[in-house]
Amino acid sequence: MNTNADLLRELRIDRNAPPPPSRRGLWIALAVAAAVLLVAGAAWAFLARDRGIEVQTAPVVAAAGGGSTAASVLDASGYVVARRMATVSSKITGRVREVLIEEGQHVAEGEVMATLDPIDADAQRDLSRAQLGAARSQADGIRAQLVEAEANARRLSSLVQQQLVSRAQHEQAIAQRDSLRAQLATAQRNAQVAGEQLRISGIGVDNTIVRAPFAGVVIAKAAQPGEIVSPLSAGGGFTRTGIGTIVDMDSLEVEVDVGEAYIGRVQPAMPVEATLNAYPDWKIPAEVIAIIPTADRGKATVKVRVALKEKDPRIVPDMGVTVSFLERAPEAAADQPRGVRVPAAAVAARDGGDVAFVVAAEDRAELRTIRTTAGRSGGDRQVLSGLAPGETVVLDPPADLRDGDRLRIATD
Repeated sequence: MNTNADLLRELRIDRNAPPPPSRRGLWIALAVAAAVLLVAGAAWAFLARDRGIEVQTAPVVAAAGGGSTAASVLDASGYVVARRMATVSSKITGRVREVLIEEGQHVAEGEVMATLDPIDADAQRDLSRAQLGAARSQADGIRAQLVEAEANARRLSSLVQQQLVSRAQHEQAIAQRDSLRAQLATAQRNAQVAGEQLRISGIGVDNTIVRAPFAGVVIAKAAQPGEIVSPLSAGGGFTRTGIGTIVDMDSLEVEVDVGEAYIGRVQPAMPVEATLNAYPDWKIPAEVIAIIPTADRGKATVKVRVALKEKDPRIVPDMGVTVSFLERAPEAAADQPRGVRVPAAAVAARDGGDVAFVVAAEDRAELRTIRTTAGRSGGDRQVLSGLAPGETVVLDPPADLRDGDRLRIATD
């Protein structure tokens, strides 16, 4: 048996012995490993979810009109012309003082295009104003004399009744009064004439300002400051007959020369497709306005006017154009539904109706309610509403696919 001394010896601490091993590092390592596993699991779940649902897709294409496209019965060439075009000139002959237009500039109706030197017109207006003043002064003088003559006639009329003056003096006063009345009427008429002359002189001054007769675009600038312009050609090449040329771009149309042998194919109000030589890929809808009832015996052609249904700044006068006269499309074709075509696999049934999933931005699924026709065209379905040409739809959408889910487009 151990004695008390042995027991006490066992309880004594040996300070020279090595310390027992610690387990703190083990717990730290286990905690780090658990955190790494949790982060890895979350990342895997996020990446798996973000990849989205793998699906097959197909494009939405426009449906054909079922024979509604009109065929061309005749092709011809012509030029773009302006129905309303004018070379603007002044009403009088004068020297150009200022030109306010440039090629390509838009002008409004009544806008000032140029001004002429108004020295002669201003002088004529000043002379007319002076003549009007003189005529009015003359009328005022005669009016004053008439007042005196009328008073003298009344006085002599009273005296002749009293036999204080002779009847000859009274008659002379009456004659002078009537003469002044006639002179006053003449002076007043002269004042009116002078007033009309002043108004005409004002028109002459206004004629030194050249204005646009209608709204349009300037296509030519014909005069410069210092040149002489005249509404009539003076010859010699030193006198201009116009300030500039403007065109009403809203009046542009096409003139086509059609051979006599084919003019029977063209009818008024016939649909036309015009193609500018400068823009061969641009088809402009047009319509026959009129067939000019005369022929050119030299070229054996008949001129046809064609109205353009589209207005565009690219269309300018004198452009070459090719037109195709189209046969009228059957009226029944206009009643046929058009819409778009999609593969039948893109149409799914949800809540008792037809739907389709469109690939939207960021590869998200967008649920669309669509309206389809009853029949099929091969493996396609015709959709009347809900889809637009150029969009992409999901084929065989899974039953758990919902609006807004991320998609992953299959590469095959």
